[in-house]
Amino acid sequence: MTTPVRPLGRAVMVLGTTSGAGKSWLATALSRWYARQGLKVAPFKAQNMSNNARVVPGPGGRMGEIGSAQYFQALAARVRPEVRHNPVLLKPEADTRSQVVVLGEVDRALGDMPWRHRSEALWPHARDALQALQAENDVVVIEGAGSPAEINLHSSDYVNMRTAVAARAACLLVTDIDRGGAFAHLYGTHQLLPADERALIRGFVLNRFRGDAALLAPGPEQLQALTGVPTVAVLPMWREHGLPEEDGVFDERSTGGTGQRPLRVAVIAYPRLSNLDEFQPLRNLPQVRLSWVREPAGLDGVDWVILPGSKHTSADLAWLRAQRLDAAINRHARAGGAVLGICGGLQMLGEALIDLHGVEGGPAAAVIGANGPGLGLLPLVTQFDPVKLLRPSRARFAATLAGPWQALAGVAFEGYEIHHGRTVQHAGLPAAATALHDEAGEVLGWQQGPVLGVYTHGLFESPAVLQALFGQRCRTLDSVFDGLADYVDAHFSPGVLNGLLEPHHP
Repeated sequence: MTTPVRPLGRAVMVLGTTSGAGKSWLATALSRWYARQGLKVAPFKAQNMSNNARVVPGPGGRMGEIGSAQYFQALAARVRPEVRHNPVLLKPEADTRSQVVVLGEVDRALGDMPWRHRSEALWPHARDALQALQAENDVVVIEGAGSPAEINLHSSDYVNMRTAVAARAACLLVTDIDRGGAFAHLYGTHQLLPADERALIRGFVLNRFRGDAALLAPGPEQLQALTGVPTVAVLPMWREHGLPEEDGVFDERSTGGTGQRPLRVAVIAYPRLSNLDEFQPLRNLPQVRLSWVREPAGLDGVDWVILPGSKHTSADLAWLRAQRLDAAINRHARAGGAVLGICGGLQMLGEALIDLHGVEGGPAAAVIGANGPGLGLLPLVTQFDPVKLLRPSRARFAATLAGPWQALAGVAFEGYEIHHGRTVQHAGLPAAATALHDEAGEVLGWQQGPVLGVYTHGLFESPAVLQALFGQRCRTLDSVFDGLADYVDAHFSPGVLNGLLEPHHP
């Protein structure tokens, strides 16, 4: 007796006219929407370029990393995130260089290849992951990258239309109408695609619309007459949806304003900052005003200074010094102001960074001085190891925390580690207090006065941490995902989302 072969799952793909059009947001919403229909759903992005990454299971039980957007999309789809959801991740280290992560692991040889040759070598990894996900699921929600109509890149672009064709995807093309030129962007993108690829586009989506929707007429009708593609949704501007931003820093408008002075939190926005999505819960709190700082004046009057993760710690530290932020951070700490360093930020707070293997892309060097290459706010030395440490963490703060971080004493939380650095106490200086350790007793954080440094990401995503620091919990991710699904359900034309799963014969 033969076992029946499961039909391949349908694919729904979100393309954009530009970067930042709303692809990640919409793919996350659709992942939850289809999951709520009782379907088995998986997210997919063939290649992401981001320094926002999460630690997830990979082949053979090892841990790997994927882009944060696909991590959240998997949670929205109610499945466990894994490396096939984002088989290729490019992590920019400089304007002309990126670390290449394939199925969760760094591949240095591919990182050294010219871009076009590298794309051809990467496509089989992405194609195989896509085919496996379609074989195992009812629906695969796919996110594109940038624009599918970059004609100078089209022949080697496997993230957009090559993926769409391979998956036989029903494609939505989304544009940010708040930028202006939305109809031209949609029409131009559609027309620059070859005819067989144009046929896959099933609907246009106008995102971030403000104003009277009646004023759009006769634009959607004329666009459909020109292309044969209907506008299937007009999504009003919605700033407070609660999903972390996928690209770049979020806007700096005040998030405090409850009638009392908000806690002013400054995050240092160095050029290669990473894992910025972990600060979204702070941004959602009404009693917190979060801002990104690139110059010393931005630290005037703040309560907390946060040094976030970095994809290139030494380069970002050099930038920080060039901006004279090092002196401003030291003044803040000497005055008793709270300073928090996370991962790369922790490394910067120490006395020395040692890179004997050239891990960060420069010549191997070991520099230890009176003030060292670090900020000298914690008596620590960090040496970079060629092997990246990737692991989930269950961590607990020490019961002896003091000063501005005393509220965290004894608090446990779950997070993740993703770093090349290995940090120890400086042998020639008085030791800092142990501030954080994992279940095995390994030290993951240190404190000296108002300065706290930790290796574990995800601190502010913990309800226990937010309760300890602010006396309240933030919105759960699950409620955020449901809110996104409700939103698209309300604003897509009736029947469109289910219709995308039906065979299409243009």
